[in-house]
Amino acid sequence: MKPSAITVQRVYEGLGPEGSYRALVDRMWPRGLRKADLHLDEWARDIAPTLELCKWFSHIEERWEEFRQRYQAELAEPEQQARMAALLDAAADRPLTLLYGARNTEHNQAVVLHDVLQDYVRHHRKRKKA
Repeated sequence: MKPSAITVQRVYEGLGPEGSYRALVDRMWPRGLRKADLHLDEWARDIAPTLELCKWFSHIEERWEEFRQRYQAELAEPEQQARMAALLDAAADRPLTLLYGARNTEHNQAVVLHDVLQDYVRHHRKRKKA
């Protein structure tokens, strides 16, 4: 459960580093793409924000901070913690690339998930050393 790196990549702009574990972290499939186009290792749709939260956010930048807080709260739930652990375990020692379809490259769920996963890895490394 320690990928060598975690990156975020828009599916329409590439697939991330070669050899990385590629996980689509959108609840909905990106428009205009076929599954074969993405070369996914996993479609982790259940780790994405709830449909209700996505609809509320609607990629309105003024709602970004609250969206971030609400999604972080969702990711703190036990079932989401288990999904994050499973995603990290699946990536193993490969780099992990979180793929998303949103146009906004700075304000989307993959950015939040990236930060939460980084914290999760740091926290669990400290616990293993103790």
